[in-house]
Amino acid sequence: MSSRFSHRSSLTKLIIVVEFMLVSYLLYSLTRNVYNSYQVDKLIDAFEVENSFISDENRQKSDDYLYFASPEYIDKIAKQNLGLVNSGEEVIILSPDVLDVDSFGETDLGGVAIFGGHSNPVKWWQFFFRA
Repeated sequence: MSSRFSHRSSLTKLIIVVEFMLVSYLLYSLTRNVYNSYQVDKLIDAFEVENSFISDENRQKSDDYLYFASPEYIDKIAKQNLGLVNSGEEVIILSPDVLDVDSFGETDLGGVAIFGGHSNPVKWWQFFFRA
């Protein structure tokens, strides 16, 4: 009778080992799928951030295009670079001797912009430290 139980016992052990291997494989598959899902979620998040950046960049470029295509900008560039004068406007050209700061002395210029031909750092130095 003992041999009969030993036969069943070895079959039971074999079944338990096979079930253990099956459970191990299922756990491995589950873990691998969870990890793959995690990686896909990370990629989705990264692409969403990149998409929002591209969307903001496209919006900025669209706004820039509308600004550069506006009649006001075209008029401004034509006046600066091509010397355009619209009807009803007057152009005032001042000679360099009129723009000499020392010739004005203490006289109030009345809001006239003065360009003395100096470099930008020299202008700032004069602005802050001129006596």
